[in-house]
Amino acid sequence: MRKTARYASLAVSGLLALSSLTACANDAASSTSAGGSKGDGKGTKVKIMVGGLDKVIYMPAMLTQRLGYFDSEGLDVELLSEPAGVQAETALVSGQVQGAVGFYDHTLDLQTKGKAVESVVQFSHAPGEVEVVAAKKAGDVTSPKDFKGRKLGVTGLGSSTDFLTKYLAVKNGVDVSEFTPVAVGAGPTFIAALQQGSIDAGMTTDPTVATILDKKAGKILLDMRTPEGSQEALGGPYPSSSLYMQTDWVNGHKETVQKLANAFVRTLKWMSTHSASEIAAKMPADYSQGDKALYAEAIKSTLPMFTKDGVMPANGPETVEKVLKAFNPNIKNVKVDLEKTYTTEFVEAAE
Repeated sequence: MRKTARYASLAVSGLLALSSLTACANDAASSTSAGGSKGDGKGTKVKIMVGGLDKVIYMPAMLTQRLGYFDSEGLDVELLSEPAGVQAETALVSGQVQGAVGFYDHTLDLQTKGKAVESVVQFSHAPGEVEVVAAKKAGDVTSPKDFKGRKLGVTGLGSSTDFLTKYLAVKNGVDVSEFTPVAVGAGPTFIAALQQGSIDAGMTTDPTVATILDKKAGKILLDMRTPEGSQEALGGPYPSSSLYMQTDWVNGHKETVQKLANAFVRTLKWMSTHSASEIAAKMPADYSQGDKALYAEAIKSTLPMFTKDGVMPANGPETVEKVLKAFNPNIKNVKVDLEKTYTTEFVEAAE
């Protein structure tokens, strides 16, 4: 099997302004793959859009910057944030950024639309997602079989939470036309929707999950934060959060992509040898929202989803394809070339 691969992109939404959460705001990355000495913070410029910088599932992005690993590779990385992965994907396809941190599954969906994008570093082998049900509905919604007629929260329409919700419904005998997906983002907006009855249940990640449980606003229906949870709910490993980039850009900037892979793999290894509290201490103070212990607990609950080496898990792409084919008409009757949706070239060469 080929160890390099490529594919992804989507239509531009432009509904939310790009918000810079780090570095300077220069124009798009330099097309040169060298420049700037290591450690000076003025190396090769790369913009990366993240589908929610404060989400634990995308933690390697900010953590890599906080650990100084981008800088030590001679990279000047600007991290930007959008509330949903589908919007990060949009920014990538429109050329606003050179990389996106989001779910791998978009690369398959977009391949069917003629968009070439590939995962170059695979952060995870489980979704890291949790289906929670509102406390007031816990007696009525006890499994995905009860999704019929319900309002179900997702981060955004066309997002990976949307994809997974539809799969769980179909797998349990509920057609996608029999429930209503509601875009509620994550964090306070998701929690408010759950408490106010705007949604009956929904899919989200930590630290939102930890806050919901702490507030007793909801209960866990399905937990996919571990490989075991992924196996039970989806039938196999589900590679989710990743760094993905347009194939043409990867091919034209291999030295820069290798530096990014070096930095991220170094972070994943660091995460595997440090406690949740130690990791939490490295993150921006406001990510804990005033409760450091709860934030550390959120990280601890999600840590099992992460890989230690950035390599695509065996049979992961096949599980993702099976999930998408179950409900997505764009993929159901189309041959997806999985080898073109990811590459292990850079992570295997990571120093």
